[in-house]
Amino acid sequence: QVQLTESGGGEVQAGGSLRVSCAGPGNTFRTYGMGWWRQAPGKEREFVASINLGGPYYADAVKGRFTISGDDAWNIMFLQMINLKPEDTAVYYCYSNDYWGQGIQVTVSS
Repeated sequence: QVQLTESGGGEVQAGGSLRVSCAGPGNTFRTYGMGWWRQAPGKEREFVASINLGGPYYADAVKGRFTISGDDAWNIMFLQMINLKPEDTAVYYCYSNDYWGQGIQVTVSS
């Protein structure tokens, strides 16, 4: 069983910034890569960003505003979000190797 734990998040006004983190076994992230997904109320879960040893990938909706990265050991992965918009409001989940974190709320007020 692989445990992924998100932290960070919270509420910010439109145009602001937030960072969410995902802690997990470094060998998992390095071996399988990891990703961030989000789910807004009444909507399906959608892909946000992912990263593996080949590089990062972003959904068009967040490209240029979100950056996915990790610490040197890839034990903690980050999603830095700038220029946030109300439509970014969602529960954000980290994912790796068929395991999901519990999710963390990000709320952007207009």
